[in-house]
Amino acid sequence: MFSVGVINLMLKETPLYERVGKRVRCGICERRCLLEPGMKGTCGNRVNVDGKLMFIGYGRLSAVESRPIEIKPYFHYWPGSSALTFSNWGCNLLCPWCQNWHLSFRHPDPDSDSYYPPEEIVELALRMGDEGLCASFNEPTTQFEYLLDVFELGSRKGLYSCIVSNGYMSLRALEMLAESGMTGFKADIKGCPDSYRRFLGADVEVVYRNARRALDLGLHVEMVFLLIPGVNSGKECIEWVIKRHLDLLGPDVPLHINRYYPAFKFSEPPTPLPLLEWAWKRAREEGINYVYIGNVPGHPAEHTYCPKCGKAVIVRSGYEVLEYLLDRDGRCPRCNTAIPITGSYVRKRIRWRHIF
Repeated sequence: MFSVGVINLMLKETPLYERVGKRVRCGICERRCLLEPGMKGTCGNRVNVDGKLMFIGYGRLSAVESRPIEIKPYFHYWPGSSALTFSNWGCNLLCPWCQNWHLSFRHPDPDSDSYYPPEEIVELALRMGDEGLCASFNEPTTQFEYLLDVFELGSRKGLYSCIVSNGYMSLRALEMLAESGMTGFKADIKGCPDSYRRFLGADVEVVYRNARRALDLGLHVEMVFLLIPGVNSGKECIEWVIKRHLDLLGPDVPLHINRYYPAFKFSEPPTPLPLLEWAWKRAREEGINYVYIGNVPGHPAEHTYCPKCGKAVIVRSGYEVLEYLLDRDGRCPRCNTAIPITGSYVRKRIRWRHIF
């Protein structure tokens, strides 16, 4: 239970909820938490205060860094650029293998956490020479209300805005983020339906529904499949993810198949490289045009290849673009095939600066 005496002035009423008697139902994510007075939801960021759903984490950030966009990973969105990347506290899925568990499993404290107004974050991005803004590290929709303000202000200043998400928000929350100026949507796929039920108590179809809606809204979409031994590494599960991707998102939405490393409550060894390469090959064979292997620095599957002639048109090393060979219209220099890229290529050396 959350005790509120005099309501902190930095608490903000959430725009998406409904009253159910003295209880309130949150409308930001598909958990749809139904909260008694004084109770917080799963993500720990919103509390029922006298029949109003109040956001207690507005501007309470846990980290801010200037980072290359490729680390998100976004490979077809403003390549070579850097984004001021920021996070707050909490999560709505609480994965037991979470690498940022120290952020995701901790709730904001409006009485002790430092406050950063939207104007300060946008001005910091401009001062650092970043091209955009990115909410990452923990689940971005835990700070949905803050993102609406930051993204709207950032778009007025010429910055792109994107999220690195588990994709479990409500449709209306997704639409409002797009309306605020968000143009990039990267979602994690944590396996097939059985994986979501067993480990997260969630429904994978929500993520695909939202990714499809993001495409319909004109957003740039990329998907990340973290391949975890014993969770989603069975070949039937991998085949299901590939088929669902093609059926709902199509062949041109990039799919990143990422290597898992032990973290938090999971001690299984890292994903075997042969399994990653098998999944990469199957995805390409089935018709996904842009498939990548992530978390394996130096692997040739980090590069972007033309789906028609096979030429490497964007060459990467880790999170840095070494060669960008597409012409001004985003076409392969060998066969003139159009490669889907959102935003301009930014030619600069890797930027990665920790701020706090």
